[in-house]
Amino acid sequence: MIASLDGAITLVSTDHVVLEVNGVGYRVYAGPSTLAGISSGQRIKLHTHHLVREDAQALYGFRTTEELAFFELITTVSGVGPKVGLAIVSSRPVADLQLAILQGDDAVLTAVSGVGKRLAGRIVLELKEKVDAAGSAAAADGGGEAEVVAALEALGYSSREGREAARAAFAGLPPEASLEDRVKEALQALRQ
Repeated sequence: MIASLDGAITLVSTDHVVLEVNGVGYRVYAGPSTLAGISSGQRIKLHTHHLVREDAQALYGFRTTEELAFFELITTVSGVGPKVGLAIVSSRPVADLQLAILQGDDAVLTAVSGVGKRLAGRIVLELKEKVDAAGSAAAADGGGEAEVVAALEALGYSSREGREAARAAFAGLPPEASLEDRVKEALQALRQ
């Protein structure tokens, strides 16, 4: 699998770039937020999701590992294919999307082309359960800050980012705050 590409851009289109690496041009699909501000001849590194199907292969590129991890998480939801997943990830910063999912704010998701009310509800339901499951597993291992870190890792953040955001969440909330409140607070800290 191709995890990342670092090379010169030879073509920028409305939905993809061609990235030349050691004489081989790779077509990498990307959203508007990734394509903004890049031009032919520029050198760039993209973190990629390599999709392999029976009839085709495709690469989806992201500037950060957080965007890539969230894309891979959101495309696990039934009905969210790579094109819709790319549109969602490109619509807002990842922390904003994650916070909207945790708060059940499907209006943020329905604002994305290709996401209707039913699909937005499914995304919120399935991803909120994954975050809760990660938090529950961490609670069985001792709870506290580890729950928040595990929930953030389930959303695609690194352990280091999760620990820093969890510390901020614990500093800003009373001891009796719920896991959901702590995760929301940690996501707010990541947005800054």
